[in-house]
Amino acid sequence: EKNLKLEEKITVLQQQNEELRARIEQNTVITRQLSEENANLQEYVEKEVEEKKKLSRTNEELLWKLQEGDAVSPVKLPPTSSTSFYRCSSGNSSPAKVRTLRR
Repeated sequence: EKNLKLEEKITVLQQQNEELRARIEQNTVITRQLSEENANLQEYVEKEVEEKKKLSRTNEELLWKLQEGDAVSPVKLPPTSSTSFYRCSSGNSSPAKVRTLRR
C-alpha cells in the first residue's frame, strides 16, 4: 500500500516535471522571439534617430540660408517659434559662426 502511494506520487511528480519542461521550452521560444524583436526595434530606432539628425541638419542649413537671404532681400520673414538665429559679432556669417538658441 505504501509502495502504491509512492508510485502515484512519482507519477504526479513526473507529470508536473514534464509540464514544467514544456513551459520552460515555451518560455525559451518566446524569449528568443522577444530578443529578436527587441534587436529589430533597436535597429529601427537607431535609423530613425539618424534620419532625425539628418533632417535637423538639413533644416538648420535651410534656416541659415533663409537668414542669409534676409541680408540681401528687403522682405523680412517672421521668425520661427522653435529656433532663432543670431550672428556672431565677428561679421563672418559662415555656418560655423552661426549658433542657434532653442526655446
